[in-house]
Amino acid sequence: MIIVDKALQKRQDENNPIKVGIIGAGEMGKGVINQISRYTPGMIVVAVYNRTIEKAQDALKLAGVHKTKIVFSPREMAIAIENGYTAITKDIGALIECTEVEVLVELTGLISFALENIIKAFENGKHVVSFNAELEATFGPYLKAKAAENNVLYTLGDGDQPGVTQNLFRHVKMKGFEPLICGNIKGLQDRYRNPTTQASFAKQWGMTPEMVTSFADGTKISIEQATTANATNMGVAKRGMIGPYFNGHVDEMTSGVYPDVDELRELGGIVDYVVGAKPGPGVFVFATTDDPISAKYLRYGKLGDGPLYSFYVPYHLLFFELVCSIARLVIFKDITLDAEFGMKVEVVSVAKEDLKPGDKIDGLGGYKTYGICDNSNSARADNLLPVGLAENCVVKRTLKRDDLITIDDVDLPDPTLYAKYIGQLVESESK
Repeated sequence: MIIVDKALQKRQDENNPIKVGIIGAGEMGKGVINQISRYTPGMIVVAVYNRTIEKAQDALKLAGVHKTKIVFSPREMAIAIENGYTAITKDIGALIECTEVEVLVELTGLISFALENIIKAFENGKHVVSFNAELEATFGPYLKAKAAENNVLYTLGDGDQPGVTQNLFRHVKMKGFEPLICGNIKGLQDRYRNPTTQASFAKQWGMTPEMVTSFADGTKISIEQATTANATNMGVAKRGMIGPYFNGHVDEMTSGVYPDVDELRELGGIVDYVVGAKPGPGVFVFATTDDPISAKYLRYGKLGDGPLYSFYVPYHLLFFELVCSIARLVIFKDITLDAEFGMKVEVVSVAKEDLKPGDKIDGLGGYKTYGICDNSNSARADNLLPVGLAENCVVKRTLKRDDLITIDDVDLPDPTLYAKYIGQLVESESK
């Protein structure tokens, strides 16, 4: 990003790099470590946490980092960093409490684990950049409040669709246009995909079958669009979103596919997605303007006759762009994305297969459930089970495939986590 590169070079020239601690050395963790270590001036990975030491070691070796040391306490980690080593640990507390770490990057994709450790990081004065949209969609307002309470900064990172969409949303608003749709472009959606059907594709890319399943069954795009809604003060047009199939360019969707401008304004703007459109896998913002001068020159710029105009980014670049969010947060105190408007949209659980009493629900991208977006007031009116809290819930009554799952349909494994979830909704409504 323009300006970030110059600011990072300045930190490099001053021998004052941003000291980054990484939580999780999976595929995205490996990518971030490589990107920082090889290509990002003014930033350095000083420590890596992973449950298995070997995975962290392999990620660092892959990035050309060979001066490493295994540590077991915050003090050992600080000494290692001071002596020019990249510290490796399987003790998350050592990383969170280490005084030599300036900012933490959360990359696990887990919800309960990540929530607990990010809150501890805040309490230890650490800024946090998260690449965990699953957590943000479930506890975004809570994280925002806790960061403010501890006088630290928190953001969801750039590179995944929500961050890319938010950048585009800000860009379009800055030009004086009124965003009415924040959209996401998918190549495939099949609610009933599961880890068995996705195993081959997952192996090809070194991902887990569950992660790939969440992409295919619509859960991940629902998570992404909920986080976008909560950052932009938008909602969904209906439960599950509209989600049209469209075989053409996204520019051709500004009329006849979504509600008209008046209805979109009445809805307060919407988040949505399209399957099959080009350019995939990008994001788009449809915006309008009442200014005749703006309309004239949008037409001159080949953006059409309105009243909706299409702006899009044809890609999202994962960890390549995440480093920009780290720099923006630390150097400029700029938040890429957080739940600025509270919980506008939730992701709720739907049965992927017939369920019977005693069945235990597996995690995101599993065999038992998929997630869909719903406006928060609608989700709470029907007491629906948030998909981020569904894992390990035990079913209490017979449910058919595609039934919505309510809180009353299950026994919760951790009622205190659900209490936090509901508490953040109450807090959001009171503001």
